[in-house]
Formats: sequence, C-alpha cells, structure tokens
Amino acid sequence: MRAVVQRVTRASIRVEAETVGEIGRGLVVLLGVARDDAEKDAEYLAEKICSLRVFDDSEARMNLSVKDVSGALLVVSQFTLYGDVRRGLRPSWIEAAAPEVAEPLYECFVTRAKAYVGEVATGRFRSMMQVELVNDGPVTILVDSRKLF
Repeated sequence: MRAVVQRVTRASIRVEAETVGEIGRGLVVLLGVARDDAEKDAEYLAEKICSLRVFDDSEARMNLSVKDVSGALLVVSQFTLYGDVRRGLRPSWIEAAAPEVAEPLYECFVTRAKAYVGEVATGRFRSMMQVELVNDGPVTILVDSRKLF
C-alpha cells in the first residue's frame, strides 16, 4: 500500500458538482492499494500516517502529529500510485489491486484512521474526483508499507 501524504491548511474533494469531503488543517492522503496488500498494510499505514510528526511545535520544529494538533485527514483512493512507466509512455496498472480487492482495504484504512484522528473525510471510491488543496510548507511525504515489512 502506498500513500502520498500532504500537510494542508485546507482541502476539499468534489464529485461532479457535489463537495463530498473537506477539511481544514490536516493531511491529505492519496492512497493506493497493491494487488497483494492485506489488512496489515492498511492498519500499519493508518497508524504511521496519523503519527507522522510533520506539524510545527512552539519552536517551529516539525515535532507534532496530526493527532497532536487536532487536525483532520482527507483520504482519497488513488490507484494511479501503482502506475508503472518503466516501459514506454503509457502506464501499466498491473500492480494495482482490482477494485473489489482495493475498496475493502481502503475502507479498512479509513476505519483505522478514525480510531486515531477524530475527523476523517473521504472521496468517493471509483469516481472521478477533483481534489483541491493548499499544501502547507509545502510538506509532502511518501509512505509505502512494502518498504517497511
């Protein structure tokens, strides 16, 4: 499972003309699920991301987590994180999980994240979405469960 995590001052997500999720200060999590991922990947990433110390403390040092600052998460399914362009110019999606495998693991991540952070907004799985955010810093972190087990 892969995530691109961005610290934001605000973010929102729209499907067609409807805003389906929005947050103030917090983290936007673009979440991709690989075909061989399991619940342990989702659980690990949820805990890791909610504990990342990427917010400033009183001395302007990144020493606080989204939990510590009472921030929120906006979680967006993003199968394109597994796009492979090593050959040619058209991405291959062979490493991305099929939707029927990915959706329960995406939901597992969201459920686990809610145990750590009070506010967790989401996009809509398998929908074309428009994500708008203000990256704070900018701070952008890549997290991959396979590089840790």
